[in-house]
Amino acid sequence: MGALDARPIGASWGGSRSAAEVRLEGLRRVYGSTTALDGLDITIHAGELVALLGPSGCGKTTALRLVAGLEDADGGRVVIDGRDVTHLPTSRRDSGMVFQAYSLFPHMTARENVAFGLRMRKVGVAERRQRAGEMLELVGLSTQADRYAHQLSGGQQQRVALARALAIRPSVLLLDEPLSALDARVRSQLRDEIRRVQREVGITTLFVTHDQEEALAIADRVGVMRAGRLEQLGPPTSIYSQPATPFVAEFVGLTNRLAGVVTGGAVDVRGIRLPLIATDTPDGPAVALVRPEAVSLAPALDGFNGPLSGTVIAVSFLGAVSRLTIDLGDTTVLVQVPTAEAAAHPGGSRVRIALRLDPVLITREGAQGRG
Repeated sequence: MGALDARPIGASWGGSRSAAEVRLEGLRRVYGSTTALDGLDITIHAGELVALLGPSGCGKTTALRLVAGLEDADGGRVVIDGRDVTHLPTSRRDSGMVFQAYSLFPHMTARENVAFGLRMRKVGVAERRQRAGEMLELVGLSTQADRYAHQLSGGQQQRVALARALAIRPSVLLLDEPLSALDARVRSQLRDEIRRVQREVGITTLFVTHDQEEALAIADRVGVMRAGRLEQLGPPTSIYSQPATPFVAEFVGLTNRLAGVVTGGAVDVRGIRLPLIATDTPDGPAVALVRPEAVSLAPALDGFNGPLSGTVIAVSFLGAVSRLTIDLGDTTVLVQVPTAEAAAHPGGSRVRIALRLDPVLITREGAQGRG
């Protein structure tokens, strides 16, 4: 897969067009007895890429389909560039969409697929050909313009689909899990290319995915959804390091669940007092949510069998870092450290852990009352 052409494309895109703000205001969608969206409110700023992240059935794809006009809302509004489009058909919403399936016409070349939307809009032959060529160059496929879908790899087909969505110069780009059908290496490369194109064009984009790594890598802001509601919306760094709810903390990244007791605005965990993100949390049994990188290792001292002592039962090599699973007797804990450090603690080693004094979230689910 080739790199993207880095040349500015303002002229080919149409310098007079500005990016559009998209507002989802109190969106509701109900299927029988199931509420897929329950009053969803999101504003996507002009030129911003927002990723909706969540488990299957959380409502993220439903939200995207309502923006696209592929489904009707049962309540609320979709506003694009200040215009209420809630009841307008898809063809009048000025949006381009890329689906999980490539959906290319097999009897058309890559150039013809990219130009298809322009042909439907009665754009002249010369302009269609020129704009299709520009979009294929943008996504790094100018040399494959005359190939048919079966002559292209999966990643190349998805880039043709992206070029086709952009060729009509929409004010909003909608991406519905466009990378999930690709293998890991191609997915990572194409993810970066989509971000490069989005930034170069400056188009407002809504990206739906169930892959947390994908969302954190590609988005300006990530919206984590659960049961039709938005749990948190913010920059990737905030979503990971300052989760607003236990669900976000446990859904995004790996999290250790350590039993403790809340007293006076902190939680006592295995003899360590950790500050709380929510200092007004009522006292009582709780489970502290601690990231693996907030746990460090040290060799066990002779005869040391305290609550922070355990045995390494697994080591996972992840490149520059490694993840160790430590059996503390009554629970296990994940520790993420540089690989060079992990090498000193092979499976079966006795170690001590230390907990970094970062503010943590707690949950009452599974609390046993142990400090």
